[in-house]
Amino acid sequence: MELDDRAEDLASDLGVDKEEVKADLQNLVEYSVPIDEAVQSLRRKYGDGSSGGSGTPSSKDVAEITPDDSSVTVTGVVLTAGKRSIRYQGSDHVIVEGRLADETGVIDYTAWEDFGLSPSDTITAGNAGVREWDGEPELNLGESTSLSFLEESLEVPYQIGGDAQLADLQTGDRAVTIEVSVLECERKTIDGRDGETDILSGVFGDESGRLPFTNWDPAPEIEDGGSVRIENAYVQEFRGVPEVNVSEFSTVTALEREIDVGSDTATMDIGDAVATGGVYDVEVAGNLLAVRDGSGLIQRCPECYRVIQKGQCRTHGDVDGIDDMRVKAILDDGTGAVTVVLDDELTERVYGGTLEDALEQAREAMDQEVVADTIRDRIVGREYRVRGHLSVDEYGANLDAETFEESDDDPAARAMAFLEEVDA
Repeated sequence: MELDDRAEDLASDLGVDKEEVKADLQNLVEYSVPIDEAVQSLRRKYGDGSSGGSGTPSSKDVAEITPDDSSVTVTGVVLTAGKRSIRYQGSDHVIVEGRLADETGVIDYTAWEDFGLSPSDTITAGNAGVREWDGEPELNLGESTSLSFLEESLEVPYQIGGDAQLADLQTGDRAVTIEVSVLECERKTIDGRDGETDILSGVFGDESGRLPFTNWDPAPEIEDGGSVRIENAYVQEFRGVPEVNVSEFSTVTALEREIDVGSDTATMDIGDAVATGGVYDVEVAGNLLAVRDGSGLIQRCPECYRVIQKGQCRTHGDVDGIDDMRVKAILDDGTGAVTVVLDDELTERVYGGTLEDALEQAREAMDQEVVADTIRDRIVGREYRVRGHLSVDEYGANLDAETFEESDDDPAARAMAFLEEVDA
């Protein structure tokens, strides 16, 4: 095993206990630190001079820091600082995450020790480790970091604090503060890392848009609905779009005033929408070119609700399937294509009948595909406007539709507008 071999070699080089080195190395690797970088970090921790010589790492402006740096000394202002719990070798460890800035730029950091960081603190971090995260450098502040607080504040051209609107949030944001309306909320029981646990999931909204959320330590202020202020939330990717995560370290406060929720959604060309990598609430328009296999009448697993084939669920094996309906259709606007997925309600609408009607048609024809054929005849070749949640992964782009309406735009007028734009 590579980790065992690297730990043994490292312990031999440093003259320290192998099990201690192995535990430290495994901790770093479990937090997605590349093993080569983890080894260098431990060499610095245990005082090995071969990883770059003795002495203090060079001071750098934030904009100069790259993933190739092993360690740096940097001075900056703490913009945000938020606690989060992660799991290390079966036990919980509290870290502090946020953003640090100077006059030249902003960088994310993770503090493995409790340095007492707060927004607006001006600090100098000596021997701060650097790792690559999502293609960008990130500071690691740990045991080997010497951190001092400066009395003289550093002026930076960035907002201190994590106040943000939903439309501004991106995957990886930490210690954010939002004021939102709880649009949807559902309590669920899941298999968590400590067994069955209750969570809240749903949708937040503000004037800029909407995003899904998960509340890992159910807050009554969220479950009661209404408007809330949430401090120290973080953002992770879920099904290709940003999701707000509210943890046990988040502060949730009910607001007496209402939060206006914007009714408009982003309208984009399909190509531009797909290029974002995922948008929770977007509207696109295009020609419906085809209805894909797996549309019409389907069956789902009664346990996980996934679509099953020939009575087989990939997770639960042989099951008695539940009848359902859906449509998977290809929508193209010339800039790109996306698979639009219609749920049972929208599918019944385009089919022109209920699930029971579809089952009866299939029985009479002794062919389940007759339902999908009927849907094809009704929608293929027409132009539609679709609003929903776009996710993009290695299998392509999928738009889970909330609305699916035939476009009432005048094709001739659009063509004239296009020609005028070209002429201009």
